[in-house]
Amino acid sequence: MSPASHPPAVAPRVPEAVHRRRWAILAVLMLSLLIVVLDNSILNVAVKTIAAPEPTGLGATQSELEWAINSYTLVFAGILFTAGLLGDRIGRKKVLLFGILVFGAGSALAAFSSSPGQLIAWRALMGFGAAFVMPATLAVLMNVFERDEQPKAIGIWAGGVGLAIAIGPITGGLLLEHFWWGSIFLVNVPVGLVALVAMVVLVPDSRDPKPGRLDPAGVALSVVGLVLLVYGIIRGGELADFTESTVLAPIAGGLVVLALFVVHEKRSSHPALDISSFRKPAFSAAVAAIALVFFALMGVTFFSAFYLQSVRGYTALQSGLLMLPLAAAQMVFSPRARHVVTRFGAKAVCTAGLLLVAGGLAAFGTFDAGTPVWVLCLVFFVQGTGMAHIMPPVTVAVMQALPREKAGSGSAINNTFRQVGGALGVAVLGSVLSAAYRGDIEGHLGAVPAGARDVAGESIEATLGVAAKLGPAGKPLAAAANDAFLGAMHLTAVTSAGVALIGAVVVALFLPGRAPAPDAPAGREASPEPAGRAG
Repeated sequence: MSPASHPPAVAPRVPEAVHRRRWAILAVLMLSLLIVVLDNSILNVAVKTIAAPEPTGLGATQSELEWAINSYTLVFAGILFTAGLLGDRIGRKKVLLFGILVFGAGSALAAFSSSPGQLIAWRALMGFGAAFVMPATLAVLMNVFERDEQPKAIGIWAGGVGLAIAIGPITGGLLLEHFWWGSIFLVNVPVGLVALVAMVVLVPDSRDPKPGRLDPAGVALSVVGLVLLVYGIIRGGELADFTESTVLAPIAGGLVVLALFVVHEKRSSHPALDISSFRKPAFSAAVAAIALVFFALMGVTFFSAFYLQSVRGYTALQSGLLMLPLAAAQMVFSPRARHVVTRFGAKAVCTAGLLLVAGGLAAFGTFDAGTPVWVLCLVFFVQGTGMAHIMPPVTVAVMQALPREKAGSGSAINNTFRQVGGALGVAVLGSVLSAAYRGDIEGHLGAVPAGARDVAGESIEATLGVAAKLGPAGKPLAAAANDAFLGAMHLTAVTSAGVALIGAVVVALFLPGRAPAPDAPAGREASPEPAGRAG
């Protein structure tokens, strides 16, 4: 580095007026993040209610519930690249405001859905809005904090996810005890309005002085490829058969389209996803860890709601309260993870975190209808502790690998792999659960009328609903349903633990053992000052 390049590295890059209110800005960003994460954590405790017949719920099947989750996630993940580029191009504050407005409108419409199909459609609209919110929050954070404070700010930002995990299930449980199921979506509206006002007042705008062009072909290929792939996986779970043509065709088509997406991005002069970033082993390991840990956890979160409510008989509120140890661990340890990384290095910390997550997931393979509550709480706490020592370090690794003016694109990569991993986790592990359950319960459906057997075997909720209609004669069927679900849950838990172990191996092999040397970031800090910092 030449001597002339040193002054920009030393001089503060954040205007003093913005620097003074940086923590207030972070609070506003976390409020915006809160409603996006809150929505998914609320939905997790409400799936049983939505699966109930009308008027209690919508009578949604397990595959419809999976699509209610994945329609949001697929749209979110599919346009994150474009949302990040738009933030870099026209200003992150502008896209934040737009995203909150769209998310709030989608929430209000979802609250009054009259069918599972409508709920799936409005959830997709919510995902569209959320795609403009989450990457912009992290991009703004990177532009209002100096580099030495970024790990601390990212740790607090990640801890905000734990806060949402805590508030979501409890809020959802309280709402479901006193109001109709749609209230879990309607609650987003007032929170969004507060976030909008605070954002207008406090948050500065920022943009990239040399933004990339949009890549509509790349976006279209990524969305089509993901939808085909996940549809095929969900369909395989529905049929309990992954050899059917209606399963194999969309899976194969999805893989082909995603391969075309990678080829297109390599050849494009303005790619939505900069493939060259993945040539850095540390960068690739970080995004792989994000994807794998959310693959494992989202699938388990999906079936744990049925385990707690259908098998154990807890209410939605009680289920939410049982998630508190997981959330508390994230809130306590995420902001402090940087200190552990400084001492032991990102490789050791993230590997240990993934091993903790794998252990927590494997513990689900031993749970039955009488497992003590304290054991459940301990396992959730272990999972939260593991997560708290994975997400902040890998997020810092991804974000600091790119220039600050490309923060929108970097945040988009971070969140895309998180969401895609979560979507595939719900699809794959949900399908494993569904296939295993159907295979076990079919032999117990002899007392069910022939016309209702197919529906009765689809999920534990459907089986218990049929058993209730049979009266006393349905008690053996209800017991068989619980046993079949526990067996399916054990298989799914072991599978998810295996995925987390793969993540641990990837991190142990490729993530750096220590923080980058001081002269490495200095070269980036010497890059030209992004324009429009305080907008």
